[in-house]
Amino acid sequence: MKSIRFRLLVAALVVMLGAAIAKSQTADATAPVHGHAFGMRSPMMGFFARYLDLSDAQRTQMKAVLQKEHAAMKPQRQQLHQMQQQLKQYEEGTYDEAKVQTLVAQQAQTLVQLKVQESRIHNELFQLLTADQQAKMKEFEASREARMQQRTQNAPAAPQE
Repeated sequence: MKSIRFRLLVAALVVMLGAAIAKSQTADATAPVHGHAFGMRSPMMGFFARYLDLSDAQRTQMKAVLQKEHAAMKPQRQQLHQMQQQLKQYEEGTYDEAKVQTLVAQQAQTLVQLKVQESRIHNELFQLLTADQQAKMKEFEASREARMQQRTQNAPAAPQE
């Protein structure tokens, strides 16, 4: 169970890193690596870089991994976006359940492929951390999970009809 939660945290981390890389593609390519969030504009990446006290070499390696993987994942993200646009036409126009089923099945398969890639990237990034940083990351995730559990236990019950 703990491993799944950790993977979810790492997945969120990679997604944020991927988004930051996507956003940074329009920025100056010579932006410093040690700038805010690996030279990108993601507040969470800056947080993790500071929290884990990443070295300049680690930041450089992580940025290289993310840039490489961003290019590899871009076609699948574009495909997901196109499928979402197609689904929207059925939501707002004439509904065709068979076509919607086909689109959703294709979308699910693309999401599976993306999640597999993200998992591999998370592992690659995690392996760049020192043993102390890995332990600190695991501790952070456990603390985060405990807070989430607390919130779900304290959440008000859904109103009954």
